Amino acid sequence: MAVENAQSDKTQLDKFEKYLVEEFYDDYREGSISRRTFIRRVAFITGSMAAAATAMLAVGCKPIEVPAATEPIPAAETPAATPAEAAAAGAVPGAQSPLSVPEGDPALQTGDVNFESQGDQITAYLARPVEDGTYRAVMICHENRGLTDHIRDVARRFAKEGYVALAVDLLSREGGTATLDRDAVPGLLTQAGIERHVGDFAAAYDYLQAQEFVETDRIGMNGYCFGGGVTWQSITQIPVKAAAPFYGPAPDLEDVPNIKAAVLGVYGELDERITGGMQPLKEALDAAGVVNEMKVYSGANHAFHNDTGQNYNEEQALQAWKDMLAWFDQYI
Repeated sequence: MAVENAQSDKTQLDKFEKYLVEEFYDDYREGSISRRTFIRRVAFITGSMAAAATAMLAVGCKPIEVPAATEPIPAAETPAATPAEAAAAGAVPGAQSPLSVPEGDPALQTGDVNFESQGDQITAYLARPVEDGTYRAVMICHENRGLTDHIRDVARRFAKEGYVALAVDLLSREGGTATLDRDAVPGLLTQAGIERHVGDFAAAYDYLQAQEFVETDRIGMNGYCFGGGVTWQSITQIPVKAAAPFYGPAPDLEDVPNIKAAVLGVYGELDERITGGMQPLKEALDAAGVVNEMKVYSGANHAFHNDTGQNYNEEQALQAWKDMLAWFDQYI
């Protein structure tokens, strides 16, 4: 898939594109991704190597680090694991959390489901208790990596707590996360646009309301990083009871008065790029009378909840999970 065919060149980045370019710049500076991977991801977001160079300079790269506009797009550094390789790596490859729940847990019923959204078929991963009954539900929005094994694991963790958990693949129209070049995924997500993503979660909400095993007036939402931003924007349009966006970009502040959910915002103390902009959102929430708590977790950085990543902070991730469950117990 050529970057130039992914979308037109971006000379002005929107909120989510800027958010991701800055995130990948931080990852590059911290050594968690290589220069090659950084260039590939930015090029997929911006649409060309020339636009990628401009974006890289804008976030602080030195001229020597920036590719020439005529350079070819570098090949992927590491090919995606085959299903057999992923299975051989463990129930959830790379998982470190004591809360991790392997696929096949006998207490759960899990699998992919499909529903219609905006004229298209959307795939999502659903996990729920195996015992008959009706349960509260939570929709989960994945990070900029798409619907990964980690996010499926998070869905199973919710199911172990007595929820019906639905993790939507926002790249269903593109063939699904598992079929795609991993470095292209962030660009495809931003190219699709926030309104498409919000529409898919509105359809997911309707899907859950139609299920006999769901308490239809007790649905919440949770998302991480990019998915935290999608969660914030979704709850300005979808009447969920409660939400817990983890370190995502703020919604458009003029939309904040539309929020009906009780919101727990989760932030890392060291994640200055996101946490530093929290105060205007807090003020808008309070002014609109939205029930909210904005919690900053000491010593934690961006993506501290993801136990398959290098920023995982077990103590604070476990605390944030406990706090989210308590919040949902109170408001869902």
